[in-house]
Amino acid sequence: MTLTPNVYDAESIPEAARAEIDRMLQSGDLFRYTAPENAPVTLLEQEFAALMGSKYALAVSSCSAALFLSLKALGLPRDARVLIPGFTFAAVPSSVIHADCVPVLCEVGGNYRVDLADFEARLDNAIAAVIISHMRGHTSDMDRIMALCDARSIPIIEDAAHSLGTTWGGRNIGTIGRIGCFSFQSYKLVNAGEGGIMVSDDPELIARAVIMSGAYEHNWAKHLTAPDPALEAAFARAQNRLPLYNLRLNNLSAAIIRPQLPEVTRRVAQGRANHDHVAARLNASPWLHVPEKLAPEERAPDSIQFNLVDMTDTETRAFAAAAAARGVKVQVFGQSTDNARAFWNWQFLPGATPDLPKTRAMLMRACDTRLPARLTRTELDMIAEAILMAATDVMGNSRAYGT
Repeated sequence: MTLTPNVYDAESIPEAARAEIDRMLQSGDLFRYTAPENAPVTLLEQEFAALMGSKYALAVSSCSAALFLSLKALGLPRDARVLIPGFTFAAVPSSVIHADCVPVLCEVGGNYRVDLADFEARLDNAIAAVIISHMRGHTSDMDRIMALCDARSIPIIEDAAHSLGTTWGGRNIGTIGRIGCFSFQSYKLVNAGEGGIMVSDDPELIARAVIMSGAYEHNWAKHLTAPDPALEAAFARAQNRLPLYNLRLNNLSAAIIRPQLPEVTRRVAQGRANHDHVAARLNASPWLHVPEKLAPEERAPDSIQFNLVDMTDTETRAFAAAAAARGVKVQVFGQSTDNARAFWNWQFLPGATPDLPKTRAMLMRACDTRLPARLTRTELDMIAEAILMAATDVMGNSRAYGT
């Protein structure tokens, strides 16, 4: 029996990282502020900012840390209301609560993107900030969202954990809002096991985030890699006025990340080709539907999401079991026990469980399967065939494919 491919291992770390890792292991030079300049974390920040076309970048311990620091850097008052999509990872509402703010959830449609009518209805004068999660790399209508928020002077933070390499109208996702936050966790496009980074063109926000990330005393000066009077003045204003949360990235992680940045373009192209090949096959089934991307969006997927069509809860669970029996794990967001992407499992939220019927209905039939860029066409066909046959196992051949 042919085994289906392992989709959970990330790509190997490039050989170029080894010499720098060995040097650090010999020296023990792992703390980002030990060297007076050009520490690996500092170089990573410069290179990532250049990759994104941003003025500034700050590397931290996780994307969750970047989201938290973004909220704190905005200077929001305690109990400020932050609007977020109802379809995101639990770390997003958690970061809002850690920042002493209150999450407000809005509906997400069957295409995994923010329901704009509901978003606009909830975007009242009580909303102090917005986090847009490009969940699983699906970009909501950023033109409309930016227009709505700009009209009300509401800052937007982009949760781009799944969207490194995605563009919207030619602009890099993560550079459209005031701040963009990315992840280097193992299941992301660039893998350091853990880690995150934030980008912004706003010197005041970055200066505040740098100090709160753990730049104690005058270590913030090591972030001034070129003359920048605006940034230096912002650091001086924030010195000793902000708490330290110590969410720094270490040099070893930076050494693992840096050689992967030149691989981003290749991984994006391969991931997009992989996704589109499998999507075309799944869309031939009457029981499966992969939503189309929005016109301005160029995606960078490393997984595929699809909706089950005309299946009951019992059939949905049977489908996931049949796919697993054929060697492919399909996560149904709303059917998986304690899934951290199902908003009703966020029992740490203040108040009652939000009433989001559209989002709930979507999550009960929305499926997720990893498709790393490294997979071959043969492996992709094996995955697609297993999913297709699982649907047939459960639903039979009562409707011909493609009709």
